[in-house]
Amino acid sequence: MQTLTVKLQDSSYPILIGPGLIQQPQLVSGHVPGTDLLLVSNTTVAPVYAAQLVRSLAGRRIVEVILPDGEQHKTLATAGRVFDVLVANRFGRDATVVALGGGVVGDLAGFVAACYQRGVAFVQVPTTLLAQVDSAVGGKTAVNHPGGKNLIGAFHQPRAVLTDTELLATLPDRELRAGLAEIIKYGLICDEAFFSWLEQQLPALLHRDPAALAHAILRSCQIKAEIVARDERERADRALLNLGHSFGHAIEAATGYTQWLHGEAVGAGLLMAADLSHRLGNIAAADVARVEALLRRAGLPLAGPQIGAARALEYMGIDKKARAGRLHLVLLKRFGQAVLTGDYPNDALRATLAAHFGGA
Repeated sequence: MQTLTVKLQDSSYPILIGPGLIQQPQLVSGHVPGTDLLLVSNTTVAPVYAAQLVRSLAGRRIVEVILPDGEQHKTLATAGRVFDVLVANRFGRDATVVALGGGVVGDLAGFVAACYQRGVAFVQVPTTLLAQVDSAVGGKTAVNHPGGKNLIGAFHQPRAVLTDTELLATLPDRELRAGLAEIIKYGLICDEAFFSWLEQQLPALLHRDPAALAHAILRSCQIKAEIVARDERERADRALLNLGHSFGHAIEAATGYTQWLHGEAVGAGLLMAADLSHRLGNIAAADVARVEALLRRAGLPLAGPQIGAARALEYMGIDKKARAGRLHLVLLKRFGQAVLTGDYPNDALRATLAAHFGGA
């Protein structure tokens, strides 16, 4: 087992990475505070793993909330159902919310934990590769709004992240590939050597080689923990973690959060960010080709839905990185180094959108 610490001023916490973690009662109990627990999961994950986790939490009062699976259910209405369960079972401020699932479950359960009685304890048990390397770490919690992704949320750090790598054994191949997009992102934003390692080790990752997956998860979490420690509330460097996301969120919103997995949308967004970075003269055409080749080999989509550049720009316009009406984008300053900027020609952005979303 590997252990990292997200070092924050008031709420540092461990990330534990290793096989079989949820089957170790002493370890699990030592990182889940409280005697009253709300276990939030979904209809896909709970039948497979909830009983194992509950056994490791024996002796607590545990109430389970099993939600429908899918990004389209990450809404205020679904959060309201979870609040109703907390209230009906008279949970107090000493309660702990435990999220067992992927990014949707973790985001929604964390949002509920942040809001209920102005904040209760929260533990992440991520079950998808994307959640293990990204969404479970850092304390961003949110639900979606019809107008945009993650528009309603709060920063609320977990007490611990229990990353059981054995839970990936039942992960569908499509979900695995979606998680790889977020891993590729880490190489692009700050570690070209890691990107090169991914180019070499992609076959092993796709075949779920335990050593390759463990290294990819560990390195991804190291990068994210370092950035979050510098900028917990996304006032500066943390925005770099959103490389590809402004484009990706437009894809998700335009398709109603039902057709694309988040990681798939981010993967296409990474290529769009590389394309625009090249148009600005920051990276070479060969660098864009490297990004496209790795995404293609990972089995990820390379273009957005053909909704046209103008409509795509409308969806991007309500991105949380907009400042004074100007959309700030995370782009590549050079290969392996990202920057948040609003300094780009509008026609260059439109050209990128037209190339990937179609139309003018």
